[in-house]
Amino acid sequence: MILEQIATGGCQSYLVGCSDSSSAALIDPEISQIDHYLALAARDGLRIRYLIDTHTHADHFSATRQLARQLAVPVLMYRTSAAPFVDMRIGDGEMVMLGRLRLQVMHTPGHTSDSMCLQIEDSVFTGDTLLIGGTGRTDLPSGDPEALYDSLFQRLLKLEPKVRVFPAHDYKGRQSSTIGEEIASNPRLQKRDRAAFVDMMRELNLSMPRHVTEALRTNMSGGKSVAQLLAEAAARVPFMSLPELKARVEAADEDLIVLDVREREAYESGHVPGARLLPRGQLELRVNQELPDPTRRILTCCELGQVSTLAAATLREMGFPHVVALDGGMKAWRVAAYPLNSGAEP
Repeated sequence: MILEQIATGGCQSYLVGCSDSSSAALIDPEISQIDHYLALAARDGLRIRYLIDTHTHADHFSATRQLARQLAVPVLMYRTSAAPFVDMRIGDGEMVMLGRLRLQVMHTPGHTSDSMCLQIEDSVFTGDTLLIGGTGRTDLPSGDPEALYDSLFQRLLKLEPKVRVFPAHDYKGRQSSTIGEEIASNPRLQKRDRAAFVDMMRELNLSMPRHVTEALRTNMSGGKSVAQLLAEAAARVPFMSLPELKARVEAADEDLIVLDVREREAYESGHVPGARLLPRGQLELRVNQELPDPTRRILTCCELGQVSTLAAATLREMGFPHVVALDGGMKAWRVAAYPLNSGAEP
């Protein structure tokens, strides 16, 4: 078995492959690591055949749907997953084949109702059911401490003590453990009485993941995160640096239209000299009136550089081929002490 472990902060993804057939599965991939996964697969001579999420993630953005479109391979999740883009729904005790490898599913609800673990030879990929020195939380949508107790003590912990444990998260730089080590030393597993375990899980009082609402929305629907939209826009748009724009402003470059896409109050408090105001929320409705010549060179700017990137991408899609975005934003412009005008448009 070929095994690559990829960490993204505390999130852990796994590329698992058969050395004989060169076929592989990618488990719990994270959206920012797509190029890394593909590079590892190419280096190891592997072809990804399955994209697997062990559960509906609430703390990171899954890459399964984007990779499925890119590679034309199926997304695999437990059969009760709500995600509409899942191609292969698999049940408890069922397997998928990777050459000589067998990936067997163990349904382990508790962290989420669709949580599953994957046993491959002497290893088990536990998602968020069992962590190194911990367990998955049960206070997120579809979490259930009673179900987690059963999944752990009646199923997962009955595997051979030597079976290696590879979780979907670890925040201390640890790569793996074993079932035996977790039984012996995992603090949460010392609560072996059902009522004591359930009470402990209900009293953890953990803070919510940073992007929980957005992550659940995108992972359950297959929609795009804000970061993904920004990354896609940035890949389609060229940029201009702050010093370059300053030089063009000072040279009174009449070939460049500076388009400030902030709201009026922000614009009037301070803008690039000569900049026009066209708020992003009105862009599509006013573009024909404000920008009648699609051949003009246009630079978009905003407060932090994100909204202007989206605006530039939109304008390019609408037929303005010479649009660029400012690399940075008005906040950086002010920090650099570059010239500012205030008030309404002249």
